[in-house]
Amino acid sequence: MAGLNTTELAARLAVSKARVSQYVSEGKLEGCYIGDGRARRFDLDKVAHALGRTLHPGQMMGNGAATRDALRRIGGDDAPAAPPLASTGSRFDGQLPVADSDRYEMARTLKAEEEARRLRRQNMAEEGTWVLAEEVERRSSRALAQEVAQFETLLRDAARAVADDFGLDARAVRKVLMDKWRAYRADRVQVLTALAEGAEMTQAEDEADA
Repeated sequence: MAGLNTTELAARLAVSKARVSQYVSEGKLEGCYIGDGRARRFDLDKVAHALGRTLHPGQMMGNGAATRDALRRIGGDDAPAAPPLASTGSRFDGQLPVADSDRYEMARTLKAEEEARRLRRQNMAEEGTWVLAEEVERRSSRALAQEVAQFETLLRDAARAVADDFGLDARAVRKVLMDKWRAYRADRVQVLTALAEGAEMTQAEDEADA
């Protein structure tokens, strides 16, 4: 079974995302995935073989008892049970089929888990433990724009000084310098964008997001 991300694989194995990241960093899952960072996708069959685990069909489908128990502990034991369907006289006699009931339970529990993570992040942001990424990006962009503007002013002043010292046309010198600067900026944007797309979450970030 290929195509599982880190969160889905952790749910299948009933372990934390940090533990999955630890397996990867230790080389235990070498050859069991493709891609890097957030684009990494795991093959469950290969992972089970690499870890020496035997997964029963329920786990292979993502609705095994161990997985359900782990998710139920995350969502809370007092969560309401899946409501029965209205009786239609079918052979299920108003009850959800087992597979549908499992999917409903997993979806409900995952939703509760995500809400708990959201509230935790909100509390940490309010306490000052975390800084919102939007605020960091806004401040960084403002500071970078100011630095770029100051550097371009320096280039214009330098062009004027070179033109005066060597008897050149100031506008021509300035154009050469600005063209070189803009080409450099374009190259750096491509390089940094590629680095950002391939960046992996640290173990601390994985644990905080678990």
